[in-house]
Amino acid sequence: MDTIDMESFVRHFYEIPGHVILLHKDEYLFHEGDSAKYFYIVRSGQVFITKYASSGRVLSLRLAARGSIIGELPLFEAQSTYIFNAIAQSTAEVYAIEFPVLQDYLAKKPNLAVDLLRILGAHMRKQHSKFRDLILYGKKGALYSTLIRLTNSYGKQEADGILISVPLTNQELANYSGTARESLNRMLSELRKAGIIESRGHLILVKDLDFLKQAIQCENCGREICNIE
Repeated sequence: MDTIDMESFVRHFYEIPGHVILLHKDEYLFHEGDSAKYFYIVRSGQVFITKYASSGRVLSLRLAARGSIIGELPLFEAQSTYIFNAIAQSTAEVYAIEFPVLQDYLAKKPNLAVDLLRILGAHMRKQHSKFRDLILYGKKGALYSTLIRLTNSYGKQEADGILISVPLTNQELANYSGTARESLNRMLSELRKAGIIESRGHLILVKDLDFLKQAIQCENCGREICNIE
């Protein structure tokens, strides 16, 4: 599959009538169960896509950044609801387009509709690979997978490793790993003692990326799939 030029792709959607929503940190864009009315594009900042379990545990699925599309799954469904939550990780702006308006536009632009389907397919592959790592390799696998994806999305090459440039709390990392914060803290401590990672203030420096990849038998599926967005 050819790689889609996301910047060019997203630019087309700004031609469609919509409105801008400003979100403050920790503010919800929508809750799971809300009536689904809008398709969103992140213009700035980051937005967590999460799922809540009946136990109260949180599973984070994505950290959508500039140019990411969110709230897309209910498109073309009648009287649908959002199945995830969208929460601002930082101050963020999103562009909101009503589903009927978007549907009319896509009907007139079949090539754009095909590209959108390809992106939805890529999203499904991302989620399947995350669940694979969680199920096959447990909580450690989920954490290692998350760290690898974060380096692909927000990594900056340093002399002694790859610095994940987005600050995340241990609770937020635990949410990606589907585990309790206490367990997450222990796993991070083990990685630090082994020299695999290092703390740089609120950031994480990954010093041995190959160790993480080998531990989960990384398939090197490419950044377009192996990312946190």
